[in-house]
Amino acid sequence: MERVAFIGLGAMGKPMVANLLAAGWPVSVHNRGPGKEGGLAGPEFRVCDSPADAVRCARMVVTMVPDDAAVEDVTFRADGILAHLAPGGVHVSMSTIGVACSHRLAEAHAAAGRRYVAAPVFGRPDAAAAGALWIVAGGAPDAVESCRPLFETLGQGWFHVAEAPEGANVVKLAGNFTIAAVLETLSEAFALLRKSGLDPRQFLDIVNSTMFRSPIYQAYGLMVLDEAFEPPGFKLRLGLKDVSLVLAAGSDAKVPMPTASLIRDNLLSGVARGMGEVDWCALGRVIADNAGVPPGTR
Repeated sequence: MERVAFIGLGAMGKPMVANLLAAGWPVSVHNRGPGKEGGLAGPEFRVCDSPADAVRCARMVVTMVPDDAAVEDVTFRADGILAHLAPGGVHVSMSTIGVACSHRLAEAHAAAGRRYVAAPVFGRPDAAAAGALWIVAGGAPDAVESCRPLFETLGQGWFHVAEAPEGANVVKLAGNFTIAAVLETLSEAFALLRKSGLDPRQFLDIVNSTMFRSPIYQAYGLMVLDEAFEPPGFKLRLGLKDVSLVLAAGSDAKVPMPTASLIRDNLLSGVARGMGEVDWCALGRVIADNAGVPPGTR
């Protein structure tokens, strides 16, 4: 296996690197903050001080960072990816970023003679650790195909959704919007049931047995009911970022998304109440507070 550079050792990136190392990949890593590499080890594992050092001996670099600003920083700065990735090398952006940002990255890589693949993932840190992510890829067919071994190591399945890389980001953002909508609708329903003196857990069982049969409904519904907000698998402030990106994509495509606007405002309210660092299923607490349902109400 060829060496892969990996930028970003957060809640998602670190278990992904652990899986690459377990599968025998030589990996060079860089994280913008020091000290995140603890517990990672392998005979061909290297910790690097800059993106340039990480990509120097690799023809593929993966970025898994929080937002547009972070991926643009590690890509465009003087010691960044674009200036130091070998000609013909491929940058695989697995972060959840905006459509416009992904388009800028694709254009810049093409102009520099490098390849760019957008490959955001569906799955929380536990899925990353289990190698059970779902990956949606956008990019030229040859560039995407070159990523197949990487995708097969990190995920349980992958889809090539578009030749324009940013198409994958549209799919990812649309997917996160649907999850946010599940959180919103379940939270509103739970508040109604609680204030009506009915059992929201029984309601969740009914919904998941008769109407949807969805692991998303089951898992997130229980997290809302149990107020299992810590440790966060996906922080509420990042949910606000993603729904804001959904709205930006909708605006660019001339698609009104009033439900997304409502959810964005509720997530913003959660951040304003000091919930930005807990799991985004705390959206349920925001909605319960709005309804006058005390914490811990069953």
